[in-house]
Amino acid sequence: MKQTVANSLAMIHSLLPSLSNAEQKVARAVLTAPSDTVYSSVTDLAEAAEVGETTVIRFCRKLGYGGFQEFKLAIAQDLVSPSQQVYGKIDEKDAIGVICQKMTLFNTEALNDTLSLLNEAELTKAMDAFITGKRLFFFGVGSSGITAAGAQYRFMRLGFDAHCASDGHIIAMNCAMMTASDVVFGISTSGSTKDLVDALRIAKENGAFVICLTSHARSPITAYANAVLLAASKETPLQGGAFVSKLAQIHVLDILSTIVSQKQRSSSFEALNKRAKSVLNKMY
Repeated sequence: MKQTVANSLAMIHSLLPSLSNAEQKVARAVLTAPSDTVYSSVTDLAEAAEVGETTVIRFCRKLGYGGFQEFKLAIAQDLVSPSQQVYGKIDEKDAIGVICQKMTLFNTEALNDTLSLLNEAELTKAMDAFITGKRLFFFGVGSSGITAAGAQYRFMRLGFDAHCASDGHIIAMNCAMMTASDVVFGISTSGSTKDLVDALRIAKENGAFVICLTSHARSPITAYANAVLLAASKETPLQGGAFVSKLAQIHVLDILSTIVSQKQRSSSFEALNKRAKSVLNKMY
């Protein structure tokens, strides 16, 4: 039977003497800051505990969970009230106007935080790869797949041979056929989505230039990236696919598409013009 977080914390205390030295480090890291654990990637917790990622997974399974994500979900469900988990500091008594103001401030803060995380050198590497690459592939699973589709549409309009996929099998098969002339852009808020991370490893082994867009600078996906772009996001497992995360991702992609189009202004304008004319008869 799965433990609630309260039972889990008590269980950690009771199991502490029987855990290995490395697992005890994970236990102490969780007990010291359970709230931080909710927002951590498996790599974040491993680094906080100064152990390997496999130790974190082994620790979670000893508590009866299938893995780290299930462990985090259990904490998120019981650490605070359900409304706090999903809506943050919005109170159920707030008027509609107040909610609008709070959400606007929250989203604006995410964009400002994203700006502070953007690294010009990483953006330059991504821009250069886009311009010199033969094909662009945007990959994301779940909600990130929607962002990938939007990115593919935008860069297609700029004249690129752009593709996208959100199905894990399709992503893997595409990555298996990558070459050194291809550019792969992986999108994952957590940076820990197994289907995407495993596929990017294959693409990297095949010589493709790999770019990742994530909210966790030290997550598994970054290990295979030639360029790492960061988008600010703070969501619990119950908030997976939150609009604010997507907003931050789209903001980064908008910046990237703008600097790419400015770098090759004439060809971008020509492509935009041709594609705009191609759909003129589709509108009244």
